[in-house]
Amino acid sequence: MVPGFESLPLRLIKKKMKNTLRSFTLLELIVVIVILGILATLGFTQYSKQVESTRLAEAKVRIGNMRQLATEYYLKNGSLDGITNADVGADNTCTSSNFYRYWLGDKNSYALELIADRCTSGGKIPNASRRYSYYLRYFPGTGQISWGCYYDDDGSGCFGLSWLGYLNPEE
Repeated sequence: MVPGFESLPLRLIKKKMKNTLRSFTLLELIVVIVILGILATLGFTQYSKQVESTRLAEAKVRIGNMRQLATEYYLKNGSLDGITNADVGADNTCTSSNFYRYWLGDKNSYALELIADRCTSGGKIPNASRRYSYYLRYFPGTGQISWGCYYDDDGSGCFGLSWLGYLNPEE
């Protein structure tokens, strides 16, 4: 006999036990799947942002190398007049070995911008879906630097930075 059911006939015991074995309803399963889908979407979004910010390390290292070459150029020539992409090792193209294209932006005789544009095609896969420019404004005579970043489509800031505005040629 089943404990607690001694006074019931066998058919009622089977019926009562059958009713106590429950499973999840379709609605409960759908709710759980929807919640898991939302959590997965949020997790993937955060994961994508983290991966993109680690790719930014490539740009920081390369811009650091470009800054060193710009400093050498400045020390050799006394100004930045005539400095070119080749002088700082910038190729200004998206290649299959880089996530960014590198180039010189605004410049004058004593300041320049070293720019890394995120490749949206032609670069190391996967390419970005939204292009942004990450750059360093550098004054080799004083060593002063400022980092900036903006999305090309709307000019909004990225990675906690903002656009610094144009480098004034008379600055």
